[in-house]
Amino acid sequence: MTSKLTQLWATKTPDDEWWSSFITSPLAIVSNYGAVEISWITPNRITAASFVVAIVAAIGIIVGGTGWFIAAAILIHVSHILDCMDGQMARYRRVSSPVGSYYDRLTDQVQVSLWFGAAGYAAYVQTGNATPIFLAMIGIAFYGLRGYAKYISLEIETARDPEYPAKMARLKRAETTAGVAFGLRANLKWFMKEQRKVLAFDEGVFIFMLSAALIFDQLIPMLWVFAASQLFWGISKSWLRGQNIGKNRKTFLQK
Repeated sequence: MTSKLTQLWATKTPDDEWWSSFITSPLAIVSNYGAVEISWITPNRITAASFVVAIVAAIGIIVGGTGWFIAAAILIHVSHILDCMDGQMARYRRVSSPVGSYYDRLTDQVQVSLWFGAAGYAAYVQTGNATPIFLAMIGIAFYGLRGYAKYISLEIETARDPEYPAKMARLKRAETTAGVAFGLRANLKWFMKEQRKVLAFDEGVFIFMLSAALIFDQLIPMLWVFAASQLFWGISKSWLRGQNIGKNRKTFLQK
C-alpha cells in the first residue's frame, strides 16, 4: 500500500497551486488509488467528467438559493479533484499525451469563466445591482489576460530561440519535498511554505474562495477580491513578460 501511494504521490505536480497542493491534489491521489486499476477509467474521460461537473456547478450557482449554493460549492471541489486525477493517472500509467494536456488546460480556463460569470449573475439577482456582473467580467478578462500574455511571450521567444520552451521547462522543474515517503517535520515545513501561494490568486485559490463565498452567501465581497486581484496580476504579469522579452531574460513566470 505504502509503495503504491508513494508512486502516486510522485505523479503529483510539485508546483501545484495553493489549495490544490495540499487539499484537492492529495484527495485526487487517494481517489486514484483504486481508479488507476480500472481500465475503462481513462484520463481523458476524467477530464470530460470534471468539465461536466463544473457545468452542473455553474448551473447550481445560477439557480441560486442556499441549497444550490452549497451543492455548487461541493461540486466545484469534486470537479477540481477530478481535474487533478486525470494528470496523475496519465503519469502513473505513463500514457500522458499532448492532446489530453491541451483539453485539460482548455476546460480549466472555460470553467473559471463559467463559475465566476454565474456568481456575478447570482449576485445581480440578489441585489438588482449590475456591479457584480461588471466585477465578474473584469476578473474573467484579466485572468484570461494572464494566460494570453504567457502565450504571446512564449510564441515570440520561441520564434527567436527554438530552445526556449525546453529552457523554461528546466527552470520550472521542482523537486518533491513532501509526501508519504517523507517525515512529519518535512511535511509540516512543506505545508507552511505552500501557504504563500495564496497571494498568486490563481485557480487553486479560486476553488477555495468561490466555494467559501457560496457556503456563506458572500458573493459580492468575493467578486471584489476576484476583480481586484486579477486586475493587479493581469497587468503586472503582462508588464513583466514584456520586460523579459525586451531584455531577452530567461525568467520563469507562473500564469
